Amino acid sequence: MDSKKSIFMLVDGSAIVHRAYHAMPPFTTSSGVPTGAVHGFFSMFLKLIHELKPAHIVVAFDRPKPTFRQELYVGYQAQRPKMESDLSEQYQAIIDILRKAKIQEFAVDGYEADDIIGTLSEKAKDMGNIVYIVTGDRDMLQLVNHKTKVLMPVKGISEVKVFDEGEVLTKYNVEPREIVDLKALTGDPSDNYPGVSGIGPKTAATLVRHYGNVDNIYKHLDEIAIKNKALAQKLIDGAESAQIGKTLAKIVTDVPFVCDFADCLTSKIDIGEFKKALESYEFKTLPRRVDEIFNQKQEIKKENQMKLL
Repeated sequence: MDSKKSIFMLVDGSAIVHRAYHAMPPFTTSSGVPTGAVHGFFSMFLKLIHELKPAHIVVAFDRPKPTFRQELYVGYQAQRPKMESDLSEQYQAIIDILRKAKIQEFAVDGYEADDIIGTLSEKAKDMGNIVYIVTGDRDMLQLVNHKTKVLMPVKGISEVKVFDEGEVLTKYNVEPREIVDLKALTGDPSDNYPGVSGIGPKTAATLVRHYGNVDNIYKHLDEIAIKNKALAQKLIDGAESAQIGKTLAKIVTDVPFVCDFADCLTSKIDIGEFKKALESYEFKTLPRRVDEIFNQKQEIKKENQMKLL
């Protein structure tokens, strides 16, 4: 996987923690502390480090405070249940382990993990990196380009599917940058906003492919009405929903926060503290995996240095 290029791995911590929580058995420590999500998260995290061999790593999280999207649209994500107490506990445990291991993690009030990743992916791409975004959130597909791919878990957390530009086009019949316009028309049940009533994914994709974006679709309502009067009426009736939907779906790529890429280097990870933190939750396999993966990386680095001498 792009082994000759510098790889920047961006992990949607919030999405992957939730996925791990629902995919894993309810493990606990001997004293009853829940650890299933912690184990699932770091199991996937280490597997991806092993496979991608990233030069940089950042994990992004949501904050509990309302985001600008919730302030814009009161129903945004309103149907989502409150986080279970044993998940909330593990969520914090994962952040604590990352901090002890000196793995960079970010959360910014008013924004989602998506926006942090959108901001970092643009910066990393512009600096010449190949970017891999690890997430279960399909909104992220809008960030895919010639240097940015999305890795999406399938079958729990054991397998991932790679979405590049071709894969997005094949699955959704639109370019990655057009995903925002597609969602503006179809809405998103998982985020609880409606889109244009009566327009499904197939019709939405046809409109977006032909006209390019939502604004252009609305500039050509007369033309659409000549071909399909009922469709034009649906678009007129749903104009406000489409505009709100586009704002909600669009990932922000200029979140105001500071991230020094030098701090995100995989080589800066504190291996000893990483292992110790995992061992404190009574994990046996995960600390061994840390040893295997990072010792292997050290050996490769030494071999390359020897070749240079």
